[in-house]
Amino acid sequence: MQDAEDVRRICLSLPDTTEKIAWNMPTFRVAGKMFATLPEEETSIAVRCPKEERDELVLAEPGKFWIADHEAGFAWVRVRLATLEDSDELRDILADSWRQAAPTRLLESYPELGLPADG
Repeated sequence: MQDAEDVRRICLSLPDTTEKIAWNMPTFRVAGKMFATLPEEETSIAVRCPKEERDELVLAEPGKFWIADHEAGFAWVRVRLATLEDSDELRDILADSWRQAAPTRLLESYPELGLPADG
């Protein structure tokens, strides 16, 4: 099962990522822009996700993905860590969120991380 330390390790392995406590929880930022948080006593993550994709994920896998009430108007989705298959799935989710927050210069500098799906 994936846990907060796996999230931290993967996030901090992504280029130009820092960890900062905000709202009494760990947040991860690329070039100062937040792309992941560890809310709910670190049993889930919140990540950037285009609203259309987010809604599809929640409908397809409601046990894994959900939308927090206070984030409904924003392009974020929650993911229950206990439902993830393995660290590859966690890495894919976090890297996708990182790509959505990363500035163009970083995306161009790290082509192996790909471009955002909507970019």
